[in-house]
Order: sequence, then C-alpha cells, then structure tokens
Amino acid sequence: MLSQALDECIHCQTGLTSVALTTGRAEPNGRRDTNKRLQSPFNALLLKVNLMTNSVAMELAPTGTLRAAINLANFLLVTGNKPNGDPDGVAPDLAAAIADDLGVDIKYVPFATPGELADAVSDGAWDIGLIGAEPARAEHIDFTAAYVEIEATYLVLENSPLKQLEDVDQPGIRIAVSARSAYDLYLTRHLKHAELVRAEGLDASYELFVQEGLDALAGLKPRLLFDVETLGQARLLEGRFTAVQQAIGTPANRKDSAVYLRSFVETAKASGFVAQLISQHQVKGLSVAPAI
Repeated sequence: MLSQALDECIHCQTGLTSVALTTGRAEPNGRRDTNKRLQSPFNALLLKVNLMTNSVAMELAPTGTLRAAINLANFLLVTGNKPNGDPDGVAPDLAAAIADDLGVDIKYVPFATPGELADAVSDGAWDIGLIGAEPARAEHIDFTAAYVEIEATYLVLENSPLKQLEDVDQPGIRIAVSARSAYDLYLTRHLKHAELVRAEGLDASYELFVQEGLDALAGLKPRLLFDVETLGQARLLEGRFTAVQQAIGTPANRKDSAVYLRSFVETAKASGFVAQLISQHQVKGLSVAPAI
C-alpha cells in the first residue's frame, strides 16, 4: 500500500523538493520553520518520496532528519537560544538552510567544545558539523571551504616586552590557549620555541593567563577585545597569527554529501546569504570567507 501511495504521489506531484521546502510556517527572517514541516502525514509522505529520489539527502540525512553538530563555545556563531531552546545564530541558521534545501527536518546536536564535536564524528553522532577546518580533524571529517573567517591573535599585558607577533615564539614564552580549539591546533603545528599551556574552554584559558601570570593569551580577536576591557592595562598584538576557517564538515565516507556541501557553501557566500546572517544576528568580528 505504501509503495502504491508513493507511486501515486510521484505521478501527481512535481517539484517535490520545492513542495517540501514550502510546507511549514514562514519565519520572520524568511526561512521555513523546519520543526513544523513534518507534522502532517502528507508531509511525512513527501519526505519519504524526497529521500527516495534524492541520493544526497539519503546519504547526508539517512534517518530523514539532518543532525547538525553545533559548537556552543563559539560565541560569534552561536549567539543565543530560540524560544524552543535550540541554539540560535549564524551557524544554526546555516545548518537549517541546508536542511531546508534538502527537504528534511533538522535536529541540533550541541557540544560544549570543538574538540568534543570533532571526537563525536567517530561515534556517528552527527551528519554535519559546523567547526573550524583543521588538518588534524580532516582525517575523519570532510570539510567545505570556509564560510566565515575569524582573526586570531595574542593578548598581552600593557607592560609586556612582547611588541609584535614575531616576538612571541621565543624560548621561555608561555601562552595560555583553549585546548583543541582551531587556533590551538594551528599553533601546535607552527610554534617552534614558545610553550602552549592549555585549559578547557575560553573562560578557563583567560583565568589561566591571569592566575598563572603567563606571557600571552591566544584567542579569537573579538573575544580578546572583550578581555582587554575586563583586564585593563592590556593590549592586543597587531595583526593576526591565523584566521580560523569556520567550515561545514561531514563524516569522511560521505562523498556525494561532501560535494553537495561544498557547492552549498560557495553559493551561500556568493549570493550574500552568509553576509545576511551575520548582519541579522548583529555579529562583529566575522568576515565572509573568500570564494574559491
């Protein structure tokens, strides 16, 4: 009976993907409410048809729901919570747009740190992960190009002898850093002499810098500007040692999904959609990444 119903639906409907996308209530920002999309049996049937006819959706969201891993530690990309408790911000909205494009529902899978998010790919806990692209993570995660960039630099005390970025990588210099952040992984690969002293999370790395009297605090520039105001008598070194490439990853064995996600990200950048999300959420310190 289900097979017959699907056949009838296929013959009587055109543009199933667009139909699936237009079910549900429109949100003020123009997106469809993906949480409403599957509440009727007919919409559920449309989803089954869409999954049968869309190989990317079958591979990327085999359960019929796109499980999107979100790094809650990135305060630029996750700026709050929706009324239902889901994370809100540039990253969650971008994930929702992917689900809308595929015609499937979305489920957010939040993680407290990027390291925990990256580890969970081995457990099959998520379908897409919005996280900084780093070679150390690429063994198990297939990344798109970046959709946004975030500058990373050092905070030092006002009276520090460190005057420029090149002064930091010297013997005896100790740098506080959030463990397994994208910039920690970058510094681990590139520093030759300075010592990284790790703490779990942004707040903990700041406390470590202050309490231990370390020479520098590595971090994302927008957060460090806030820390300068909190500390007083502190400054940032001019320039950046890297720009963290915030990308979308999928488990490395999903080849068609990776191709689709790369195309989606480039389209989202070129169309102005990523810039619109940044403006909508009033985020300062994010830049749309260059096209590739």
